[in-house]
Order: sequence, then structure tokens, then C-alpha cells
Amino acid sequence: MAVPRIIVESNFTLELRAPNRREFEVFGQTAYLLLHAPQTDCFLLNPNEILRLPKNDSDWLLLRLSPQLLIETATRLKLYRTGSNLLFSHTQSDDPKMQSVLTAILHEMMEGAAGWREVIHSLVQQLVVHLLRSHINLKRSEELELSRVGIVDRRLRRAIEFMHDNCARELSLAEIADAAYLSEFYFARLFKKITGTTPHAYLAALRIERARKLLAETALAITEVGARVGYNSQSHFTKIFREATGLTPHAFRATAKP
Repeated sequence: MAVPRIIVESNFTLELRAPNRREFEVFGQTAYLLLHAPQTDCFLLNPNEILRLPKNDSDWLLLRLSPQLLIETATRLKLYRTGSNLLFSHTQSDDPKMQSVLTAILHEMMEGAAGWREVIHSLVQQLVVHLLRSHINLKRSEELELSRVGIVDRRLRRAIEFMHDNCARELSLAEIADAAYLSEFYFARLFKKITGTTPHAYLAALRIERARKLLAETALAITEVGARVGYNSQSHFTKIFREATGLTPHAFRATAKP
């Protein structure tokens, strides 16, 4: 049986993304994100971070891990303290053990042998333990907090929550800045300094991530999915989605079905 190239589970998602002929941006949204391709280092993103990936001739494996999965595992291992934040200590790694586990996950997805889902669940849990041991710092910070949209800088929390709540409509910079009780100028500079991107680029990435989830987990019409993430024109939504993911919404949904 063929295995879908996009797998959505309660605490993690997996996606095989085709080779990219030019650089592209990926966004973890509220999840921790690991990216792996043969002959490359692994890339690691904390929640709400954006990373520009280099050109690559092989499939990318994208693994999104929910904060709940990391926190629950860290708690069982007695590594987590209430009020602390779990953050990747670096954005790139050539760790052979991490690469080995990710390669094994990729193999299970490609082969689709009997019990492949159970094997992947086991490999993901093994990887989470390794990440907590070797790649994640446990920090207490006056600036970071675990909010309902993931770990965010508390100075931006209201603005980021506002974007999550209102991504289905056009938002001006003034509206977003008002949510953080900051001037447009100061907010835009602070946002770029902390996240590495502009508020509107972040909002666009948020919309694409929300669309991915709706396409994979619901049977909503593609026009309705587009409308729910702020694109009333299906052709415009299709164009933006394909530029961001390499697939049309219809093709993306088809690959997510077992």
C-alpha cells in the first residue's frame, strides 16, 4: 500500500516535499520543526521561527512536533520545570544519530511496509528523547512564555495571538501593532529583530500553515479553505499556496490521504 507523502497525527506531522530549484521559506508556526534531506545537515526551528532553505536536489522530510509532545516527554524524564521553555540551541546540525532516525522515518514513509505507522510513532518518540538530551535547552526567560499559540516573546504575544485569531481577513500593520500596544514603527522593528521576518510575511506564512492543516484534516471545499485563511479568490489562493509548498491545494490534499 502506498504511504501518503503528508501524515497528520495528533502530536506530529510529516511531509515529504519535492526537491526545490530555488531557496524557499518554511515556517514552524506553533510547532517545533525539523528538516532533513540526504547529504545535508538537519535544520531545527523553534515555534514561530521562519527559515530560508537552500536549493536541494532531493526530497525534504519535514517533521513538526507539538510543544505538548516535548513537554510531556520532558516531564516524564524529569527534565521539565513549570515556567521553563524548551528551545533548540542551534538551527543546524550534522548530528549522525538525529540524521539516522530521520532517515529511518523517511525509509518507512517511502516503503510503506506492514506496521509503518507504528514504527514511525516509535521513531518519533525516540527522536524526541534524543532532542531533549542533546539539542534542546531548558530556559527560564523573562521575555519568552508558552502561550496558546506556542512559545513566543511576551512583547509580541498579543500581536501574534491577534494574527492567529484574525488571519482570515486583511490586517493592517497599524491593527497588528495596536494589539501589542506599540507604535507601527517600533513594532515593525521589534518584530523583525525577534522573528527575522516582517509582520506581513509572518502573517502570510501563518495563513499557509493554517491552510495546510485544513486541507489535510477536513473535507472543506478548497474555496472555503482559501476563504478561511484570507483568500477569497480561489485562483489567487492556489497561486500563493503553490509558491509556498510546491503543490496546488488539490494536489496537497490528495497526498495527505492514506
